[in-house]
Amino acid sequence: MKINLLLLGFLLAGLQVFAQQKEKKVLFVIVDGIPADVLDSVATPAIDAIAKLGGITTASMGGDVGEYSQTPTISAVGYNSLLTGVWANKHNVWGNGIKAPNYNYWTIFRYMKEAYPHKKAAIYSTWLDNRTKLVGAGLAETDNFVFDYYYDGFELDTLRFPHDPGREYIFHIDEEVSTEAARHIKAEGPDLSWMYLEFSDDMGHKYGNSPQMVDGLKKADVQIARVWEAIQYREQHFHEEWMLVVTTDHGRTMDGYGHGGQSERERKIWILTNLPETNARFSAKAEMVDILPSMAEFMGLHLPKRYAMELDGVSFLGKLEAADLKASLQEGELRLSWTSYGAGKAKVWMSSTDAFGKSGLDNYFLIGEVDLEDAEAVLPVQDVYTGLVKVVLETPSGFTNYWIVKK
Repeated sequence: MKINLLLLGFLLAGLQVFAQQKEKKVLFVIVDGIPADVLDSVATPAIDAIAKLGGITTASMGGDVGEYSQTPTISAVGYNSLLTGVWANKHNVWGNGIKAPNYNYWTIFRYMKEAYPHKKAAIYSTWLDNRTKLVGAGLAETDNFVFDYYYDGFELDTLRFPHDPGREYIFHIDEEVSTEAARHIKAEGPDLSWMYLEFSDDMGHKYGNSPQMVDGLKKADVQIARVWEAIQYREQHFHEEWMLVVTTDHGRTMDGYGHGGQSERERKIWILTNLPETNARFSAKAEMVDILPSMAEFMGLHLPKRYAMELDGVSFLGKLEAADLKASLQEGELRLSWTSYGAGKAKVWMSSTDAFGKSGLDNYFLIGEVDLEDAEAVLPVQDVYTGLVKVVLETPSGFTNYWIVKK
């Protein structure tokens, strides 16, 4: 009888802990083409209120300048770098034409659906291609992934949204999209959702650094306020905890009209979140590709190892020991360096194959172990590698990788 009572006590305690765990949900918002210096100079009440609860930081978009991961600071390229957590050399989106995405690099939506098929995914977008081409909804290459709810394609409706020369119709579509996003989130609370707003980028292309660009940001702040209020409603009335991430896809040239290159202003973006528990990565060297692993960390998504080894980003939430791996091969030695965020041991893996991007498995070999605090190491390698070599540093909390590309 005593044993049964003891077991009953453990069961009740376990149920109580389970009941206390809130359901975790994520909304990420991309506001197109707002440079970090413009954000700093404009009154944005909603963004400021969210930042006060969590944090906002400058970040980078575009990979490593002059290296294999250099990525154009172009809109669709930036969206896909967020969606997949890898740079363009992997996801293969190089422009807004989105000609041949490599769907072997999964989006955050597919990771969630593969792990939790019952969870709900939603998109609210002022550009149809975000759903149909980048995420690849309904395509065989994405295993026929479908959103549970989508609200997009209005740029094709010229009757309801006549295309005026000043592109004010895009603002009206952003209004439509953000209003519906707030309504749907408040009513249904999807587990993972994406809202995309375009108008601010159009104002930059048309007017450059201008009052119109500033006005575009102010309008976006009002639209962000709508979904933020819906999130707060969900947290107050349902047993839910939400992560909100707001970012921009690229900066702009000095005159504000263009983007696509690797200048400091074009590469400099910003990331906003309502969560206060960010790690050192958030304020030190955040990048666009860090958003996917951060969302996965929050949702408790455990990515399959072979996918996690390919990610170019690291989470700015939770435990982090290392990032920014660099590697080179010199006379039978593998020379490594990384940014150290913690202590302990890490494993070093190497592969001379690139089968992952072609739906295959890479052959990784364990080269040795390193001390994370050292931030650098030299390991002997017996084989002579040519062409592409993939190096992965496996830490207790995750992975960081680097490709050695023969020029």
